[in-house]
Amino acid sequence: MKEQIKRIEANTEFFITEGCHIIELLQAGDDPHLSIARARLEPGMITRWHRLTGTIERYVILEGRGLVEVGQLPAQEVLPGDVILIPAGCRQRISNTGRANLLFLAICTPPFRAENYEDIEEPPLQFSSS
Repeated sequence: MKEQIKRIEANTEFFITEGCHIIELLQAGDDPHLSIARARLEPGMITRWHRLTGTIERYVILEGRGLVEVGQLPAQEVLPGDVILIPAGCRQRISNTGRANLLFLAICTPPFRAENYEDIEEPPLQFSSS
């Protein structure tokens, strides 16, 4: 790793099937020890239940208000400045309960790897017409 200043590139934002928009701020090629992404969750949206194998994650709430569910903790409101600690393998999801975008940093150690992401959302209920 070498000294540098990385600027946010808003035009690189992309949508992930988990339910939010991501801008990758720092990845393994920049820092072998951690990754940082800015997540944006639109009003009324909720991410899918998921967990990261072998990866510790932290959310740092920047703007908006939300409701976070982590592991066996009861759902809790989160506001700017709050930090959510998510151990490796722990189920998690977050919803935007406000009228504006919910913005937060997702900081992962070691760096995020797609193969460590596991969607654990229950499939939608199926009703038969019988």
